[in-house]
Amino acid sequence: FFFFFFFQAEDGIRDAQESRGLGDVYKRQLIHMAHNDADIVLRSKDEREFKVKFGIALMSETIKALASYPEEVEEQEEWNPPQSAIPLPPVEGNILEKVIEYCTYHSENQEAKEDERDAWDKKFAQVDDDTLFSLILAANYLDIKPLLDLTCKTVADYIKACKTPQEIRRRFNIKNDFTPEEEEEVRKENAWCEER
Repeated sequence: FFFFFFFQAEDGIRDAQESRGLGDVYKRQLIHMAHNDADIVLRSKDEREFKVKFGIALMSETIKALASYPEEVEEQEEWNPPQSAIPLPPVEGNILEKVIEYCTYHSENQEAKEDERDAWDKKFAQVDDDTLFSLILAANYLDIKPLLDLTCKTVADYIKACKTPQEIRRRFNIKNDFTPEEEEEVRKENAWCEER
């Protein structure tokens, strides 16, 4: 009789490279913890500098790439945090401060109940329109998907609350540049939308 035993180590399915045991798992965790606690500096468009833990900044795929953080675990051992500030030219300082607040909360409260995080997110997104749109642009540039989803959903909720195009224009201070004739033509072309 032949018995085959299949087991999976703590860190999931192994790479093609042969494992050296659970010591690898703990070594990876130590490397990961050391990198997460490392300080990096982010520089905004208006030359403000923000010191932040790398583990918090890792929510941004853009910052991860700008810091040349390797994907391969073996290469992560050799990686060192950048000594100079990472420039983020499209992001103003006040917006970067809000982005860091968001990332810090979500990094430190991963174990919090979903309801608590959702309530915090809702309160976080209650900002003026200029700030909200700047957060959307920053989240897109920094490639922070959860923040982009939150801010876009907030705008969508504002739009859904409006009953007419005129209300949407008032809500977002959008100037109507259609002539009455053009508006009527668009209404006729899209009549099918209003039929229920």
